[in-house]
Amino acid sequence: MEAYCFKCRVKREISNPESVTLKNGRPATQGKCPVCGTKVFRIGKA
Repeated sequence: MEAYCFKCRVKREISNPESVTLKNGRPATQGKCPVCGTKVFRIGKA
């Protein structure tokens, strides 16, 4: 799964992805950018 990295300003594959649930109950995925290590986040089902 890919997410937009704001530091690299490009879509990257998520490394160490983990599923999370937002306060409103929507699913999301968070992990790290494999290039710079910044946290990346994507809302939606994995």
